[in-house]
Amino acid sequence: MTPETTHRLDQQGAIRASFEMARTTLDAFLADESNLEAVGKFAELCHSTLLNGGKLMACGNGGSMCDAMHFAEEWTGRFRGNRNALPAIAFSDPSQLTCIANDFGYDQVFARSVEAYGKAGDVLVCMSTSGGSPNAILAIKKAKEMGVTTVALLGKGGGEMKELADLAIVVPEAVTSDRIQELHIKVLHIAIEAVERTMFPDDYDE
Repeated sequence: MTPETTHRLDQQGAIRASFEMARTTLDAFLADESNLEAVGKFAELCHSTLLNGGKLMACGNGGSMCDAMHFAEEWTGRFRGNRNALPAIAFSDPSQLTCIANDFGYDQVFARSVEAYGKAGDVLVCMSTSGGSPNAILAIKKAKEMGVTTVALLGKGGGEMKELADLAIVVPEAVTSDRIQELHIKVLHIAIEAVERTMFPDDYDE
């Protein structure tokens, strides 16, 4: 066996191990019924907010910002079938973020955006793999001052954000950001699907 073949086999083992770890994380999430209940509450919040003329806002740092953007575009665009656009926004505009960071500090980038766009009856979804992102913490605090309902998708025990948010969903088992974010996107997609099945049942065969 050549060194190249040995390396390829070792790599395949690492790839399989990563998939197994992802499955273990999902299994741990599903094993706790309270997690499923929390996702149901998240979907209900989104549904009632949209029905009452509110909007969905989302924020996060790094990969969590990408998840926030992904969450918003599924509402304004298309998820499963064609239907009316629904109001959702991610705080991801680089000109706004850098302006706020330059003038007020990076910790304020999301709180200022909540102040600009939020109103009582809206929902703010904050994503943080640690639960300790200062700018997300301040965003939740600002949202609560304004009567905006807060949802936090978290990892590593939930951190400070777990206690601050109106609804917290914490990924169990996983200790790395990639595994945590993989569960976050599943939660976001499944909540969106649950809302669509209620608001637009004709888009679903079941």
